[in-house]
Amino acid sequence: MSYTVRPARSADILGIHRLLEPMVDRRILLGKDLAVLYGATQEFVVAERDGELIGCGALHVMWEDLGEIRTLLVREDWLHHGVGGAIVGALEERAVQLGLSRLFCLTFEVDFFTRRGFAPIGEQVVDPDVYSQLLRSPDEGVAEFLDLAHVKPNTLGNTRMLKEL
Repeated sequence: MSYTVRPARSADILGIHRLLEPMVDRRILLGKDLAVLYGATQEFVVAERDGELIGCGALHVMWEDLGEIRTLLVREDWLHHGVGGAIVGALEERAVQLGLSRLFCLTFEVDFFTRRGFAPIGEQVVDPDVYSQLLRSPDEGVAEFLDLAHVKPNTLGNTRMLKEL
């Protein structure tokens, strides 16, 4: 049951979109337009076996020292085979290469992320100057990180977590 985790290519985006669809239908993840996914190709890593995508995840830089793991998913028949952990590991390596020292995630999978060193966070995890700069970002992930009221309907039941690298 071997698989490879590698940086995504633009040719992977339709496969990532197909992986996302069941999670969106079950309201586990928010849907993403193809244009958004193509624009974020360089943020993604994919897990594949025999040329078929079995999982993916993205690293989005939010600030000088802060990134977010987003759109992490593993095909249902590949759950509990280490694929998710391998994807997170690859994203953490990429974060270190980029000079990030903290990773954020918004998740229902608290136990999964806790086992990887993430911990739930409170409301204020950046200093006030950084907070005021982040407020200017149009990125919904940044709004979720800041726990802004307008994204609360999208985050119900999720836990905001952070890991120091």
